[in-house]
Amino acid sequence: MSNKVELLGYYGSDTIHAQSAWTSTSRDLTEEKLNRVGKLLTMLAKDGHHTPFEKSSLHFLVTIDQATHIHLLKHRIGVSINGESARYKELKEDKFYLPEDWKGLGDENDTWLSRLKTYTDKGNELYHNCLEDLTPILGRKRAKESARFFKTFNSQISMDVMFNWRSFYHFQQLRNSEHAQLEVRELSQMMLDLVKNIEGNPFELTLKAFDL
Repeated sequence: MSNKVELLGYYGSDTIHAQSAWTSTSRDLTEEKLNRVGKLLTMLAKDGHHTPFEKSSLHFLVTIDQATHIHLLKHRIGVSINGESARYKELKEDKFYLPEDWKGLGDENDTWLSRLKTYTDKGNELYHNCLEDLTPILGRKRAKESARFFKTFNSQISMDVMFNWRSFYHFQQLRNSEHAQLEVRELSQMMLDLVKNIEGNPFELTLKAFDL
């Protein structure tokens, strides 16, 4: 299964960002000020005055492998995350990720992709068997939280992720980069594409201001 992302909703716009910046003077929107929104946002972005961009929010639902999950958690600023937990429930659906760029690598009849699939299937089988066998001995809670040690690093979980625009830009700088791991780079690009394709393009000028 591939990693997936869905835009659940958003709040804000270019105008919201501009009005936040104008709060120190006047939030009233005149035609003249509306014509200056793009220039203002570019100045704020380039000069590091990013506080006004915290007034919007982008809300995603993602299904990702554990390695990408860790990348989301590390080095984040102002990102709200809540994820599916194997500690509180049995993961009955064995979701897992197989890297596309592994296709055809290895022996023709025993590729590295097929080996990873076999290894993952065995881990999932052991997870469920362990949970069943240890529940009457250790109790359901401890059995759930310890049986997950059989889950492989490519196991997928669903996560609810919310950024404000400032934190979204930080994430894009950090993870939509040639230096980032392929999977999190692909995730960040999918998120960016979803934002760019919001009906009406409410963040058009903000995207341009940050060169996204």
